Amino acid sequence: MAITRITSPAITSVASTAISGTLPAANINDTSIGNITALPAGVGGKVLQVVSANKTNSFTTTSTAFSDVTGLSVSITPSSSSNKILIIVTLYMSAEVSPLQAKLFRGESTELQFVQDYPVASNTYSTGSSVNMSILDTPSTTSATTYKVQIASSNNGNNAKVNGRWDSGSADIGDSTITVMEIAG
Repeated sequence: MAITRITSPAITSVASTAISGTLPAANINDTSIGNITALPAGVGGKVLQVVSANKTNSFTTTSTAFSDVTGLSVSITPSSSSNKILIIVTLYMSAEVSPLQAKLFRGESTELQFVQDYPVASNTYSTGSSVNMSILDTPSTTSATTYKVQIASSNNGNNAKVNGRWDSGSADIGDSTITVMEIAG
């Protein structure tokens, strides 16, 4: 096997615990390792930041028009327009009339996901059920981006509720959360 000689600037000494010397600037993406700000090509999938909101109080609507659930929105500012945002939502809901209905939005008008949940157990929708949403979004921006949850009643005038039983003002059935993670593209 041929041995290739490293020329200056190069490794100047090798010990059992350390290598000393310098790397040529052409071998790294920046002139100083302390100044490197980008991931090497092909490195993706790392979680860069996480933002979460936990809703502990209840929210009720009687309208079939979807309404923002107060306290279930978050804002995240992606560090690169090529990065993706993973959104995970857990809602504890109840409703006077089935199904349970929820939507996930980016900003004010971009609907990412719509869920109509018909709980299997009879009347589970009235006593409480977990509704889950998750999606990998590509907002293609480095501007602050808001993600929010909306719910609606399936029948006008009937209650749909987050974090409580629809027929009891204080009965807690769980805390709802929205978590967003910036994923390196």
